[in-house]
Amino acid sequence: MSRLLAALLCLPLLGLCLLQTPNALAAEEPLFSADGYRLTRQRSPTPATVDGAQTIDTAALQRLLAGQQPPVLIDVFRRAWLHGQFAADEAHHNIPGSLWLANVGDGQLAPQWQDYFAHYLDQASGGDRARPLVFYCKSDCWLSWNASKRAAALGYTRLYWYRDGIDAWQQAGLPVQDATPAPLP
Repeated sequence: MSRLLAALLCLPLLGLCLLQTPNALAAEEPLFSADGYRLTRQRSPTPATVDGAQTIDTAALQRLLAGQQPPVLIDVFRRAWLHGQFAADEAHHNIPGSLWLANVGDGQLAPQWQDYFAHYLDQASGGDRARPLVFYCKSDCWLSWNASKRAAALGYTRLYWYRDGIDAWQQAGLPVQDATPAPLP
């Protein structure tokens, strides 16, 4: 009987703690950095636009890819980084021809990831900051929103944000390829 009574007395306390914990964490943890990058809750609904880039859908991306100067496709999905290497925890697919720059869409980048991002953007664009670049991840993913914004801050001027990402591409029945992140230089 005493165990049952103790359990019944603790349940309201646990409920109270569980209800307060997310609110307390949210109050302590801002959603955006001072310079406007999304810091937390990366897989949640995204806005319709991002400063410095044009938002595109699957049909617009297909037109760009068929155009005179096809864009560079940049997948920014995360990959665990352990002991100085990417951990292949599960298979990842992206749009054929994409450059996978893992971990560059976080709200705050350590210098190694900022250098990684700048290095591969320069390489992929041939140093041409007006070269069209398309950033994507999955649908409802702030990583590509952050990466688009970050590329604009680096001076790239023809930027596109494929907001619905690989999920929309696959739902349209379009091909994907097995992907491996670009190595850290």
